[in-house]
Amino acid sequence: MRFFKMKLPAGLSTIILCALILLSLQLMSSATQESSKLSAMYSWLLWINGAGSIALLGLVGVNLYSLTRQLKRREAGSRLTIRMVTLFVVLALSPAGIVFYFSMQFLHQGIDSWFNVEMDRAMEDALELSQASLDQRIRWNLMQTQQLVEKIAELPESQAGLELENFRVLSNAAEMTLFSRQNRIIASSSTNPSDILPSLPDEHTWLQLRQNGEYAALATVRKEELMIRIILTLKGKDPRYLQALYPVPVRIADLADSVEFAFVRYQEMNFLRGSLKMTFSLALSLVLLMSLLAAIWIAFISIRMIIAPVKELVKGTQAVASGKYDQQLPVIAQDDLGFLVESFNEMTQRIARASQETRIASFEVENQRAYLETILANLTAGVMSFDANHKIRTANQAAYKIFHVPVTQFVGETLLKLAQDYAELAEPLKSIQRFLEQSDDIWQQRLAFLGSNGRQELLCRGTPLFSQDGRKVGAVVVFDDVTDLIQAQKNAAWGEVARRLAHEIKNPLTPIKLSAERLQHKLADKLIDATDADMLQRSTRTIVQQVEAMKEMVDDFSEYAKPSKKQAVNIDLAALVQEVLSLYVVKSGVHFNFHSENYDLMIYGDPVSIRQVLHNLIKNALEAIEEKGQIDINLHRVQKNNIDFIEIALYDDGIGIKEQQLEQIFEPYVTTKIKGTGLGLAIVKKIIEEHGGAIWVDASRKIGAGFIIQLPAL
Repeated sequence: MRFFKMKLPAGLSTIILCALILLSLQLMSSATQESSKLSAMYSWLLWINGAGSIALLGLVGVNLYSLTRQLKRREAGSRLTIRMVTLFVVLALSPAGIVFYFSMQFLHQGIDSWFNVEMDRAMEDALELSQASLDQRIRWNLMQTQQLVEKIAELPESQAGLELENFRVLSNAAEMTLFSRQNRIIASSSTNPSDILPSLPDEHTWLQLRQNGEYAALATVRKEELMIRIILTLKGKDPRYLQALYPVPVRIADLADSVEFAFVRYQEMNFLRGSLKMTFSLALSLVLLMSLLAAIWIAFISIRMIIAPVKELVKGTQAVASGKYDQQLPVIAQDDLGFLVESFNEMTQRIARASQETRIASFEVENQRAYLETILANLTAGVMSFDANHKIRTANQAAYKIFHVPVTQFVGETLLKLAQDYAELAEPLKSIQRFLEQSDDIWQQRLAFLGSNGRQELLCRGTPLFSQDGRKVGAVVVFDDVTDLIQAQKNAAWGEVARRLAHEIKNPLTPIKLSAERLQHKLADKLIDATDADMLQRSTRTIVQQVEAMKEMVDDFSEYAKPSKKQAVNIDLAALVQEVLSLYVVKSGVHFNFHSENYDLMIYGDPVSIRQVLHNLIKNALEAIEEKGQIDINLHRVQKNNIDFIEIALYDDGIGIKEQQLEQIFEPYVTTKIKGTGLGLAIVKKIIEEHGGAIWVDASRKIGAGFIIQLPAL
């Protein structure tokens, strides 16, 4: 409705302007006729219509310029507008041009037909006929006057004046006057008694009379009356002049005037034939030009009004394309475009409702997705999803923690690509990839590999995903790091074994030791033979030594089996390591290299337990390098999973650890030494894990052995 109110003044002004143009053209058309009262204003009307044409041309130019700018800006409806305007101009110009051409031909031929030879001869004949008729009447009146002159000339001057009235009546003259030689009026007679003075000839008439002796011609006298003036000379001793005025019949005078006027007008028109053609051609051209310009201007306005709903539709479509689904357009008219606008509004309403429903559904799906991601992110189990081409789609945080690899950076890649960049994970990743490619059913497998934190064991479970039509669209793999669980089970088992061994073995050791000492005490004095006494002493000493060794082993078992009793405090790890190393620097042949970062290397733990860990590792390194060698200890901060750790790296250049022993090196009763119990590294691992840390063998070490410990930093 607002659009209609905006366009109403423009439409009203257009109607008024068109009415003014038609009025101006009508006035100019009327002015081309000489009989019209507007003929004197022809030039002004021509200038006014010319100015109107220029104004219309300016309006058309402004519209063309505006349309060109719209076309350059690629505005909606500009191309359609220029097509419609072009089509309108072509359709309007073609018939108008044809009509204009033939009109000009008819106009020129019609004007030329007015001035052909027959028309010229007819006009001349009519004029000649009119002149001949008047000449004949003049000759007749001249003969009458000559007869009167003969009669008056015989009368004396006094009697002639008295008979003049009779002669006038007898000859049907309107007026007769007798002049003397000196042009003095002698006598006068007139049909109009009110005429005091007769009609006097002018000097030119007197001159012709004296030259020719007589005068006969048409003359205009009082009240513009056309009469035949005849003046003759009366011969005698004293010459006199008789003037007779004979009236010309009104009909003959009118016909003569009409013929003369028509002939003169015809001659003027014939002389101005080119100008007449130019005038009519100019008027016709101006009418055509103004009509075409007005039509084109009205076409611009009309097409703009027609295109307006289309432009609104395009804007509405663009708004819908940009996401404004509640776009509504005003219905301007109840026509096809109005029906189209109503359909568009109905469509946008439906789209808006569908969009709202989709938005709500998307919001619910997003909530479900966020809920699912939150669950997956907080799962301790790693979860990875794959598409139909076995490429990674998603991975949760636990997958990063288990593999220590930013798996999300490899989304869209296969596990083989991940294995190429991380060689230590090649074996488990290739195994999972193989199961994904070969199995179309649920599968489960335990995978062991040597990771950055040492040996790890994963329990993997894979489930294929199928679409509703039964087509395989991907898979989900869930894997748990069961390394700690298995280790805990082993530790619990070994702890139970150690506790039972300590209980079962420790009880009989004291009686055995006491019995051996009693035998030595009872039998040493009774044996006479020195050889037997020496054998008894060596045997009892051996028994006592082995019992003591077994006691130490049982104590180690008890130490491993019993729960830890930590007294945790803040520990400066660098100072603690230097304190432990100060106990070993006196050992000849061994060189210690200690390097520590100049940072705060504080941990929270039991200093006694950490000291025991360092003693066990240094002791094992010294035993591995025997008499000469080098031990390197490095301390620095590292960050894993956004958590700060203090890392202790201990390396020696001894005999090293065999590859087949790497997997069981931290298990109880696994040792490479002849007299070792195999509990040292197991106790070290137990202490480190109780402090929330981790220990593993640096498998990249080619010479000697290397152990890496990571403990949470303060």
